[in-house]
This record gives sequence, C-alpha cells and structure tokens, in this order.
Amino acid sequence: MYYGNVKYSDIANGEGVRTSLFVSGCTHHCKECFQPETWNFSYGQEFTQDVADAIVESLKAPWVEGLTVLGGEPMEPVNQQGLLPLLRRVRAEVPGKNVWCYTGDHFEALCDPKSPRHTDATDELLSLIDVLVDGPFERELYDITLRFSGSSNQRLIDVPATLSTGEVVLWKGDEELARHSM
Repeated sequence: MYYGNVKYSDIANGEGVRTSLFVSGCTHHCKECFQPETWNFSYGQEFTQDVADAIVESLKAPWVEGLTVLGGEPMEPVNQQGLLPLLRRVRAEVPGKNVWCYTGDHFEALCDPKSPRHTDATDELLSLIDVLVDGPFERELYDITLRFSGSSNQRLIDVPATLSTGEVVLWKGDEELARHSM
C-alpha cells in the first residue's frame, strides 16, 4: 500500500484534532475530486512499519481524538489488506481513540459478500471503524454547510450502532457543534 500524506493535528476530516492518513489508489475517479493525484496506486510513498509507528505514536497525545483514513480510496480491496493491521494496532495500543474512514463506496456494497469491494478483510475492517463517511463525491450535490462531507448524498454512518442493529444508523456527533450555518 502507498500513501500520499499523513496530516498530524488535522481538524477538517472528523471531529476534534486527528491524525489523517491519505492512502493512494482509487478507481472511483469522482468528477472534481479534490485529490486526483491519489487515484494512482503508486502515488506518494510506500506505507512502512515506520509510518505506522509514527501514526500510532501521534495518537497517544491526549489532545488527539483519533485517526481518519481517506484517500484515494481506503476501501479499495488492496488498501483494505494494507489498513487492517494498522487499525488492529490502533485499537490495541490506543483504545480510547476513534477511527473515521471516508469512502466513495456505499456501506451496503461493502457489506455484500457478492460485491467486488467486499474482501476477506472488509468485515473486520468495518468492525474497527467508528464513523464511515460513505458515497462518492457528487459535484452537483456539493454543499459547503455539511459537516465532514462534501456532497449531500454522502452519509456519516455510526458503524458500531449500524452493525449492532442491522440498519444504517447515522452519526450525529456533538449537537452543539452541529449548529452552524452559512
């Protein structure tokens, strides 16, 4: 797996201060993607043990709420294999931190064993994610007032609640922080 960037102290890609990993490789090719360079699976640098160590270490800071994985496309089958050991490690070594993931895939497709996006890693990977922002960016539905998504078709899914109930449960977050308008 390759990655384009790691942002430490990121405040744009999930609630609170976060460490954000931008993986490389995406076959969605959304119109007006904000990072088309990350479509290439070899873009950036190889994801190594040293990079994983630095990410986990950054999450130990008390002001960092968690890890966000985005891209590119984290749920590309090859990236799922690369991310699974990192998310296992985050859960084991910094259990109080949350994990967000942005994907152009729909949650239902990821859960469908017949989908080409579903791999032997998908179910466990989803079980390690707290919030999944799903759906492709759609320029026609762009809305700057949305929290943590770019277009109104995208959903912020509370993954543990969704897996528990069997129905998609949307993430609400801090209601006080949700009250913003343009």
